[in-house]
Amino acid sequence: MRTLTFDNRWLRELPGDPETDNFTRQVPNALWSSVIATSVKAPKLLAYSPEVAELLGLSQTDMQDPAMLDALSGNGLLPGMQSYATRYGGHQFGNWAGQLGDGRAILLGELMHQGKRFELQLKGAGATPYSRRADGRAVLRSSLREYLCSEAMHHLGVPTTRALSLVTTGEQVVRDMFYDGNPQLETGAIVCRVSPSFTRFGHFELPASRGEFDLLKQLISFTIDRDFADWHPTQPHKLEINVLSPELILAWFTEICERTAVMVAHWMRVGFVHGVMNTDNMSILGLTIDYGPYGWVDNFDPGWTPNTTDAQGRRYCYGRQPDIARWNLERLGDALATIMPSANDLDSALDHFDSVYITYLTQAFAGKFGMGEWQDGDGEMVNRCFELMMRAEVDMTLFFKHLALLDINNPKLETLMPAFYTEQGFNNFKADFEQWLMVYSQRVQSSLQSPSARLQQMQAHNPRYVLRNYLAQQAIDLAEQNNTSLLEKLHQALRNPYTEQAGMELFEAKRPDWARHKAGCSMLSCSS
Repeated sequence: MRTLTFDNRWLRELPGDPETDNFTRQVPNALWSSVIATSVKAPKLLAYSPEVAELLGLSQTDMQDPAMLDALSGNGLLPGMQSYATRYGGHQFGNWAGQLGDGRAILLGELMHQGKRFELQLKGAGATPYSRRADGRAVLRSSLREYLCSEAMHHLGVPTTRALSLVTTGEQVVRDMFYDGNPQLETGAIVCRVSPSFTRFGHFELPASRGEFDLLKQLISFTIDRDFADWHPTQPHKLEINVLSPELILAWFTEICERTAVMVAHWMRVGFVHGVMNTDNMSILGLTIDYGPYGWVDNFDPGWTPNTTDAQGRRYCYGRQPDIARWNLERLGDALATIMPSANDLDSALDHFDSVYITYLTQAFAGKFGMGEWQDGDGEMVNRCFELMMRAEVDMTLFFKHLALLDINNPKLETLMPAFYTEQGFNNFKADFEQWLMVYSQRVQSSLQSPSARLQQMQAHNPRYVLRNYLAQQAIDLAEQNNTSLLEKLHQALRNPYTEQAGMELFEAKRPDWARHKAGCSMLSCSS
């Protein structure tokens, strides 16, 4: 096992919890607590990402080393690693929840490789002082979903945290999947997550809510210096990085708003629904974080949410994600405003979110529809298309795949027929779609793009392979029987989501009828 370099600045420069015993508690005036992972009986490396391993400077031999398996399962630490959990708060489903923290995640330190910093975090490695009434464990079902989705999102070009490994523990964990009073034993597992930083909006909300303003200022200065090192050299010289001025906070918050806008525009482009956009699940770097009850839109519906907990209010449904992202930024802004001269000093940053989001979204939709550049008036045509897709029950991913194959000079609705879930939907809305196709074909012709340029643009914006919930559930079912063949094949397909791959036709199919209401294939709980 090669020697790795760790530079654990979070522990070295930020105040920690003086209490070292691991029991649930409120932690004042600190940003982290020491914690040791709970050892497991029989860890087994089920899968790992070669791309992430290479990013960290780890070879195949390193990944197979028993010392590495111990580290990835919580059974030991490599030299330089230090294990801890961080303290934060958050708004959950629109309500302030107070102290939350890493209740199911344990960090292993900050790995340095080729001048880049990576926090390593085990999810499911045992209880922490922030676990509240939970055991800190995770099951194979949720861990496999997080492992696959982290890597799928990266290869889709969506800003995201990554996943290094998936380890089963050799132990059983009791979980009530749908919180309906029917707990069951499930296979225990741990995923190792990787990110330049796991800092969340909630890390700033909690000290602000408790009047810990010196701690808040310290965290802001630390975050800008450590996590925005690629940003602050580009700022005007008047913004002294070592002086926490209102001008610097505004510029930094504006950058956070921009990164968040770009991230959510990507979600909307590929049809991804996060499912639980609480402020403690929002990355300060604008990365997709905390993959729980997520899903990809099958039949297009802006009101669809994969989260059973959200089934009534649909707060986190596909169509509301931009508004919720902005609402979450407002809550972060409220926290930062506690140390600003005026409560309105950060409003311009939120306006920036709006403009960046619209710019990126319209660019994305111009690409999805193969229209070259976005033009005034395109919104009406695009909205009409999505309205028809929803009413006729049309698959989002397959619609754009087949739209790219349309003969613009002689558009035939039959080209799009494979994207319809029912023959009735195709027949009932045939006239409406044909009328839309005439408008669409005229718009595309006006762009003066060649057919090959249009095809190239659409294929670059529209994935062929997405991690549909029923595919993930099939991989889970097999993995629970120690069969990782589907997991490995699915991971392979998701590495090149925009390119047709021989033998991967199964992963392009629309959701089958049997999966429409099957547990794990449509709706999922927060424990998923």
